[in-house]
Amino acid sequence: MSPMTVSRALRDDKTVSEATRTRIRQVASQLGYVYDTTAQAFRTQKSGFVAITLPSINNANFAQTFRALSDGLAGTGNQLLLGSTNYQVGKEEEHVRQLFSRNPEALVLTGGYHTDNTRQLVAARGLPVIEMWDLPAAPLGHAVGFSNAHAMTAVVRHLAETGRRKLAFVGASDGADMRGAARRQGVLETARTLGLPEVALLDAGPAPVSMRHGAGVVAQLGADVAQYDALVCVSDPVAFGCLSACQRLGIRVPEDLAITGFGCFEVSEVANPRITTVNVNAHKIGEQVVAVLRDILEQPEELEPRLIDVGSELVPGETS
Repeated sequence: MSPMTVSRALRDDKTVSEATRTRIRQVASQLGYVYDTTAQAFRTQKSGFVAITLPSINNANFAQTFRALSDGLAGTGNQLLLGSTNYQVGKEEEHVRQLFSRNPEALVLTGGYHTDNTRQLVAARGLPVIEMWDLPAAPLGHAVGFSNAHAMTAVVRHLAETGRRKLAFVGASDGADMRGAARRQGVLETARTLGLPEVALLDAGPAPVSMRHGAGVVAQLGADVAQYDALVCVSDPVAFGCLSACQRLGIRVPEDLAITGFGCFEVSEVANPRITTVNVNAHKIGEQVVAVLRDILEQPEELEPRLIDVGSELVPGETS
């Protein structure tokens, strides 16, 4: 076989007969040969990569979104390049610089909070950008997500309707989890609107906060945690930690204290009692991002910026 025939066969070029393509691939497999797409990328100016940043690879919701992205891009000839920021916008900036060196077809960022340098990098590159898990006021391009602040309105109203007035918000320290900060702001604003007492802010530690952090907040307060009518937690894992610590202290939930979570994680459903939470449609976010990406990758003309609100829904459980 000539080098050109081999190259075409490995690129699945239909000008080479199916029998020849099959034979060449069999030999390539036996030799352990992997087709190097570098030259093709130079020629077509397409890398076949979509760059994405996630705050955490341990978070089940972000994992759902990533799985939807991966499944949705299957068969398009594109792969995901992932950078994990650990909730740090400075680290996101580092990842964006590194990811740009691979000449991605598009960039997917989690959230709408970025450093000025990241914004400048994105603007200078002129690359299609999708921000997900948020609906920023000034998006960099496309946005797919929901309002974290608005999602908490339903939680606070639900608690108020069930007679809970003295609330405490359990979340991460300031400066890291910006989506958590937006949820906290939503709780504060809704409580003020409803005429509830000032909401207490209980610092669970630096982001990302987990079950252990939630349990630690309650353990530190001890029986005094029952001074509140409800703990409004930044996430379901934090809520589960609070619930477990309350059970160890003999504090009845929801009789003595209501607890709510956020995110509709699996733990909220299997907890006993089931945790009241908010479904943020993590998988749907990934699906909608894929829909935008496919249009970006398939249509040569520039798309008009899209703002897609996937919404959120209160999921009442047994802890409120």
